[in-house]
Amino acid sequence: MYTLHHFPLCPSSRLIRILLSEKQIHFKLVEERTWERNSELGMLNPAMELPVLSMDNHVISSIYAICEYLEAIDQESSFLSTSHFMNAEIRRLVDWFTKHFYNDVTKYLFEEKIVLHYTSGASPKTNILRLAQNNLLYHLDYIEYLLHSRKWLAGNSLSLADLAAAAQISSVDYLGYMDWGKHPLTKEWYAVIKSRPSFRSLLSDRIIGFTPPPHYQNLDF
Repeated sequence: MYTLHHFPLCPSSRLIRILLSEKQIHFKLVEERTWERNSELGMLNPAMELPVLSMDNHVISSIYAICEYLEAIDQESSFLSTSHFMNAEIRRLVDWFTKHFYNDVTKYLFEEKIVLHYTSGASPKTNILRLAQNNLLYHLDYIEYLLHSRKWLAGNSLSLADLAAAAQISSVDYLGYMDWGKHPLTKEWYAVIKSRPSFRSLLSDRIIGFTPPPHYQNLDF
């Protein structure tokens, strides 16, 4: 059985959890707190980053490497395409959400709300939270732009790009920073993904000290 080293609100960890569930691959979860600099996690991944996927004596780290591995071992339920051009667009968007969305939005919220809470109990910096909220609007506008001309983010089929975006948004939504009234196409798109069985374990996650908004677990929000 696979073991996924994760943190519940880590969006990259969430992406792998979704992908494993979609592919019906059995796995167990081990929670890690990277800010504690756990030496055991460092042995698995010297970068001290999540997620890390392990099985027997094999360890895979890096979100991109894990996604490619899972796609390679299970091509029957692939979230890539048979088109090289489409795959290029899917990978571009996975990188966009995993890197740019995360660095512009999720990372700020995660560090100011979660990490500070666990490490010092200090209050988050309002200017940083405001910056994250402003950046979030930019990224949601971009999703709206994509969905105006596409059924899904990368084209006409659900892909890894949609799962990567939804993983980020689910973490932001848990922390209460999604204003769903201003982005109707994004809300409709997310509602469809949110209703998939692979999302059930994510929606049941709870972090001590943080309660998600009432709509977080509601499939008809």
